[in-house]
Amino acid sequence: MESFQNAHMTVHSLGVRFNQCGIRWVCRSMVEPEERPSVAGQRLGAPESMGISTLEPGQRPPSMPPGRQISIHVQMLDDTQEVFEVSQRAPGKALYDLVCSHLNLIEGDYFGLEFQDNRKMTVWLDLLKPILKQIRRPKNTVLQFVVKFFPPDHSQLLEELTRYLFALQIKQDLACGRLTCNDSSAALLVSHIVQSEIGDFDEVQCKQHLLNNKYIPDQDTLMDKIMEYHRKHGGQTPAESDYQLLEIARRLEMYGVRLHPAKDREGTKLSLAVAHSGVLVFQGHTRINAFNWSKVRKLSFKRKRFLIKLRPDLNQSNCQDTLEFMMGSRDCCKVFWKICVEYHAFFRLFEEPKPKPKPVLLTRGSSFRFSGRTQRQVIDYVKDSEFKKVPFERKHSKIQSISGLSPFPTKHCAEGQGERNTIASGHQVDSPLGRTQVTVENSALQRYTGSLTSHTNRCRNGTHDEADARTKPSPSKQQAEHLSTGLASRATKGPVTSSPQHGASPPVATAMVNGQKQTLSLGQCPDGRQPSPLTSPLLTDAGFVRTDDEDERFPTDKAYFIAKELLTTERTYLKDLEVITVCFQKYVGKDEAMPDSLSNLIFANFEPVYKFHESFLKDVEQRLAQWEGRSNAHIKGDYQRVGDVMLKNIQGLKLLTAHLQKHSEALLELEKTCRSSRKLEGLCRDFELQKVCYLPLNIFFLRPLHRLLHYKQILERLCKHYPPTHDDFRDSRAALADISEMVVQLQGTLIKMENFQKLLELKKDLVGVENLAAPGREFIRLGCLSKLSGKGLQQRMFFLFNDVLMYTSRGMMPSNQFKVHAQLSLYGMTIRESEDEWGVPHSFTLFGLRQSVVVAASSASEMEKWVEDIKMAIELADKCNDPSSEILSSSFTDSKCPDESSADQESEDDLSASQTSLERQAPHRGNTMVHVCWHRNTSVSMVDFSVALENQLSGNLLRKFKNSNGWQKLWVVFTNFSLFFYKTHQDEHPLASLPLLGYSITIPSESENIQKDYVFKLHFKSHVYYFRSESEYTFERWMEVIRSATCSSSHIRSFSRKDVY
Repeated sequence: MESFQNAHMTVHSLGVRFNQCGIRWVCRSMVEPEERPSVAGQRLGAPESMGISTLEPGQRPPSMPPGRQISIHVQMLDDTQEVFEVSQRAPGKALYDLVCSHLNLIEGDYFGLEFQDNRKMTVWLDLLKPILKQIRRPKNTVLQFVVKFFPPDHSQLLEELTRYLFALQIKQDLACGRLTCNDSSAALLVSHIVQSEIGDFDEVQCKQHLLNNKYIPDQDTLMDKIMEYHRKHGGQTPAESDYQLLEIARRLEMYGVRLHPAKDREGTKLSLAVAHSGVLVFQGHTRINAFNWSKVRKLSFKRKRFLIKLRPDLNQSNCQDTLEFMMGSRDCCKVFWKICVEYHAFFRLFEEPKPKPKPVLLTRGSSFRFSGRTQRQVIDYVKDSEFKKVPFERKHSKIQSISGLSPFPTKHCAEGQGERNTIASGHQVDSPLGRTQVTVENSALQRYTGSLTSHTNRCRNGTHDEADARTKPSPSKQQAEHLSTGLASRATKGPVTSSPQHGASPPVATAMVNGQKQTLSLGQCPDGRQPSPLTSPLLTDAGFVRTDDEDERFPTDKAYFIAKELLTTERTYLKDLEVITVCFQKYVGKDEAMPDSLSNLIFANFEPVYKFHESFLKDVEQRLAQWEGRSNAHIKGDYQRVGDVMLKNIQGLKLLTAHLQKHSEALLELEKTCRSSRKLEGLCRDFELQKVCYLPLNIFFLRPLHRLLHYKQILERLCKHYPPTHDDFRDSRAALADISEMVVQLQGTLIKMENFQKLLELKKDLVGVENLAAPGREFIRLGCLSKLSGKGLQQRMFFLFNDVLMYTSRGMMPSNQFKVHAQLSLYGMTIRESEDEWGVPHSFTLFGLRQSVVVAASSASEMEKWVEDIKMAIELADKCNDPSSEILSSSFTDSKCPDESSADQESEDDLSASQTSLERQAPHRGNTMVHVCWHRNTSVSMVDFSVALENQLSGNLLRKFKNSNGWQKLWVVFTNFSLFFYKTHQDEHPLASLPLLGYSITIPSESENIQKDYVFKLHFKSHVYYFRSESEYTFERWMEVIRSATCSSSHIRSFSRKDVY
């Protein structure tokens, strides 16, 4: 009997069984495996892998073993056929390496080579076995390069080339009838294929193309509907079309399904299939059952019988323990069993299973095991590595896009020639595909194409620009380090999104490439690399006007720069108010989902504030214009002050105190109404996905209260700068007294609402917890700790409140939420450092009343923060609560979730198998601060959050990359631990964002050759940015506010001063 493997075990004579507590296995006689010597180019500490994946930077494909060369024919997904020469002794791995190298494919682990064996059965090429032992007649055999593993979410595919190959697979499955769907879905799928192949809709061209190409069996009857859909895809690039195609396809029931005929015990004809979530049962093309990996105890086969042994269900006493299916032959059983083994390992394990040593005596059963990187390893590898890209050809596309780039290992080389900033019509650009003729027809994009050409020249001369690491194209919001939406800017109409899922197209220019029209996208990095999942696509060295020196002349008085800070932050604040008063009001008004009482409460109290600040901004703009000398008044010095403007407007703002107090009531009422109205809840959730809502919606409700703190800080700096004899000192001091009075009056409300807003935000990121925003609960800290379990240290996300400590893990579900594993009551808890006891650096043990947990921090400073905050929370819990307190009884006890019985033994990928009601979950939440902490293995406290929201700053900065020469002028906004980038302050939404947690801010050293004043440097791992400010004051201010986000604040606010909400 053959058995199914799990984790790091292989199959032996008595099989492998995995249970709730881990794995136990039995084998007759074993020998210890020999230690393998490390090979050149292998990363220190990297998991050893015998599978096929992208080569590490600087490595070459493995050399062929000696022997006669044979030719192997491989059919590619674009219908081309390639011939590869391999040694007759070579294993399947050698051939697969050649194919991936030929394609420059990084994420090759999702693909496989299949062929028909001598029994006319379609099987996968085993990477560990010699090729000739699998293919008896290689001259007469054509292997198919196809998708082998279909992930549940295409946003997990980080490379454009990978998504293109997946799109070709979908196209093949549609054509052969393997991917079945209704007529509307079929027409929509074909319309995206046509858009990627011929570009924007032209009725004659589209109709002719459909007549010449058959995409689905009944295409003729759907031609009108296909053309109708195609008409709506105007401006969509081939890459965006691929993304939309996969977005639709992944929702279909037959997506990625390969049916294996079988019968049940009654002889009913069925089909079995395997997916990322487990084993599926189909009747025809309808799925009738599914066995999740978490429910499967063992898979095996005996002769023609395929057996699925399930874990006992405690809720069903009559549940069948073993299910039996009859397949066509033993070989059919073994083929299906093997692919089940591989699917389970690829999607559920952290790393490739280790080879099991051979027994000395006879063996029974199969020694087959999964070979290659797991999905987790693939994602981590792509995130942690830096690549530049080379163009790849879209064989069927008539709109070959320069942005169509595939990755290639970067060579770090010395600085070469300087950057040329212009391109003349007809210049030639060298590329890995040959010399390309580029004729720019859109003059508005001359600078962009010039940057592209100069970059190519630099790469040819030995340099390249450094941008962010790669990301998923989806901001869904996506994609592994990505937390923010990258948005490109139109050449004429302002900003639009560069992310495919928004459906809008990036700006394009028409160019001639080798005599054909071609699309240039401003969202593409000139060296072709994708940004990091934690940064946005437009944090690149393209798409902006280069400014080598901005020599504007301003007054040199520090008071002027303080006043200018008031102006720049007021512009940002007014835009934030528009999010509520204009955008949100319009969005919820169209469906009339919001009750009139709530609508009046929100908008009647925000609109007067918005109108007041419109007038205030005009006063400040007029005063700054006069101060800068754009009138003759500055000669007399009458307008070189701002205190009088502040005093007049703050006195007017005091009259709006009643409206400001109502904002917290509006937030509470909105949350209450959303709990009772699913329609309004859905509208609010969808609005947060809009480009203009660049922060969580609830934060915008707190903006007016935060703005009072900004005014107070500005006036304090102004009064500190002025001598008492200055003309503006008296007005400034009076304005400071007025605003301080308002801050004291509203401070208690602000502290309560900040805590309430943070609880609401965390509620969206967590699964498996109810009533998180319970009265009396206060958030203290969140972040990553490694929890010690039977499997060793596993990364977990911890959330500390004033009554409970909970730990979670992120599943790879589409929602990207964190699943709660357990909650520990703080009442009676003790904490002890335990590094010596467990031999784990920075570890400590939490002793609860019923459960103890050993955790380890990433550094000594992180450990210190956690220990300090936990001790403080324990003291508060002991003083304020007892085991029967109202808070604990209404929320958590010191126990695990109902489905947590085996959570500690599960890996992070295991969580992807638990299918909750995804239809009701929030969309993909990959862009929140919780995910930033997860990816960068750090933590933040409530004090840090408050400081980051109160220390807002806006203004123009010049930005430069590590190896680029030009500076790009950007409007930059700092808030909520992130920098948001705009082209100008008039833009409606940010082009890109950069979360700062984990980054370091320093001043460039002399060796970096930055010969400019007022420059600061941001760096995280290999990502480096330089920013240049206009004055010493603005330089110091940017350093100050960014340090508040990159370095955790001390507990300057005593936790006890917060009133319990």
